[in-house]
Amino acid sequence: MTEIANANELLDACFKYLILGVVQGLTEFLPISSTAHLKVVPMMIGWEEPGISATAVIQLGSIIAVITYFKNDFKAILKGIKLAIKNGQWREQNARIGIAICTGTIPILLTGMSIKLFWNDYGNSVLRSISFIGLISIVMALLLAISEQLGSQEKSMSAMTGKDGLLIGIGQILALIPGVSRSGITLTSALLLGWKRQDAARFSFLLGIPAITLAGLSELKNTFNDQFQFNNQVLPLMVGVISAAVVSWIVIDWLLQYLQKHSTWMFVIYRLLFGITLLLWFSSKSSNQIT
Repeated sequence: MTEIANANELLDACFKYLILGVVQGLTEFLPISSTAHLKVVPMMIGWEEPGISATAVIQLGSIIAVITYFKNDFKAILKGIKLAIKNGQWREQNARIGIAICTGTIPILLTGMSIKLFWNDYGNSVLRSISFIGLISIVMALLLAISEQLGSQEKSMSAMTGKDGLLIGIGQILALIPGVSRSGITLTSALLLGWKRQDAARFSFLLGIPAITLAGLSELKNTFNDQFQFNNQVLPLMVGVISAAVVSWIVIDWLLQYLQKHSTWMFVIYRLLFGITLLLWFSSKSSNQIT
């Protein structure tokens, strides 16, 4: 009976992480916040929140997808940097994109390390509350709408500079706040700087590779350190990573094609509705608890 119970628990855990992987894949590269959805969806279903460590590990599936999808771009950028180091060709396009990714990663890397060192209770802070996520979703919807209206949408990847990468990277720091959306804030920042939608999304995807990879590997190490937790979660986590990778690849391909002909207004409306729904839900829960 114990073996049957354990098998059922394992199947339940695999199903749960399959769903979480799909949610991660659907929301990581759309400007709607994967962190917010990975917190909210389980709560609405009645599951326990997966936690920061499990969330970060599942995100590795999205990294596998984006590296696979942009493998040729990735090879060209690495080759460009290699040639720049060897021959001093730092103005070559791929070298400049590589520099932009590096300069864009530094701000969130330093800020993330500072949070880990000096804010031990970050995972339980008010920033991760439902009400705050709802409010942030509405704010980000408005910022995306402003960028859609004000951005000139003239610049392309060929005009990329290290300064562009740094400015977008400074915006990316806000992605550490649940509900902001890493892809959302980098897309918004790029549009405000005058980038075309598709090129803004493309750079957003490439810029996310170092940040999400480092976060995922860091939390994966924490999971390995807890041997009991690791032994019980390894298969479900693998299911989550694989489902996140497959769905992320599909979403990346769809979004790049979508932004060639369409604006981001659909995501603005979704974020507004999502934020309002969360605030109403939180208000309803609070009222029920009082009564």
